[in-house]
Amino acid sequence: MSILLKEVCKSFGSDKVLDNVSVSIETGDFFAVLGPSGCGKTTLLRVIAGLETLDSGEILINNRVVAARGVHVPPETRNVGVVFQSYALWPHMNVTDNVSFPVEAAGGGRTYSRTEAEKHLKTVELQDFGLRKPAELSGGQRQRVALARCLAQRAETILMDEPLANLDPHLRMSMERELMRFHCSTDATILYITHDQREAMALANRLAVMWQGKILQIAAPDVIYRQPVSERVARFIGHSTIVDAEVLKVDGQTAQVQIAQFIIHVECPANTSLGPVRVVLRPNAIVMDNDTGAINNARVESTVYRGGYWEAEIVLEGIDTRFNFETREHIAKNDKFSVRITNGWVLPS
Repeated sequence: MSILLKEVCKSFGSDKVLDNVSVSIETGDFFAVLGPSGCGKTTLLRVIAGLETLDSGEILINNRVVAARGVHVPPETRNVGVVFQSYALWPHMNVTDNVSFPVEAAGGGRTYSRTEAEKHLKTVELQDFGLRKPAELSGGQRQRVALARCLAQRAETILMDEPLANLDPHLRMSMERELMRFHCSTDATILYITHDQREAMALANRLAVMWQGKILQIAAPDVIYRQPVSERVARFIGHSTIVDAEVLKVDGQTAQVQIAQFIIHVECPANTSLGPVRVVLRPNAIVMDNDTGAINNARVESTVYRGGYWEAEIVLEGIDTRFNFETREHIAKNDKFSVRITNGWVLPS
């Protein structure tokens, strides 16, 4: 099912939590909303689910208005399932009963609801755990029970609020694979709320960056990483160095720019003009290179080993800025070498 938000606003007292938010989520999307704590992500999920009312704007689910001025369709009739960070399983019920309960509560018979529960537990590979209580399951298994419950409700849209936040890193990576497999096998529309950039980049086919109640950019994860629309997005997503530069020449979506005494070629928006700009340089755009034309005397200011590669801050001769840098070569503080800047992005003016 598709989800459409039009100029949605929501305040709590004088605090404007959602500020004219407009988002279009297509059927079958795995759509992540990424932002820091307190930016309005959870409130966005709750107004879509019907757990909060709007101050203004409209929400349509599958072309049906479910929230607007004078309209508030109850949560139970929106055909959306919600997976909370806490999983919200009933501790006194076993796994099968947890999954079958919403079906039975909606009018399905006991036999039918249990058959549905068993079918969807099989989808999430928990068919052998039906008699266990939630306390007897791992965090990842409880998460899958919550997913099976959404499926049993016949929810075509699933809203997930920081569902992996309570898991350890190893289990989180395992559950990411489970979620991707789940999405591929069901074609459900998923709205995924998270503050974890790596998680959002790994899972979503489309990503929204949210900040102080506003949506700053919506695009595929790789586009947001390579072509942020603002300095705020560039600084929030991944590591970056942002420097002053001068555009000397533009050819389509490639610009020749001068940074200090160095001239490099970078990507740019189609309407880029000659003159001063800000350029985003990602760590993977700076590489070791001893060929003619490389920048000499790059010096390591600090370095951290990340398992398989080193993450460092380096200073380039003639540029009064620390650059983020990554390499698989062993490096240490005060090491010197030559580098080449292979790419970058001119921020839109």
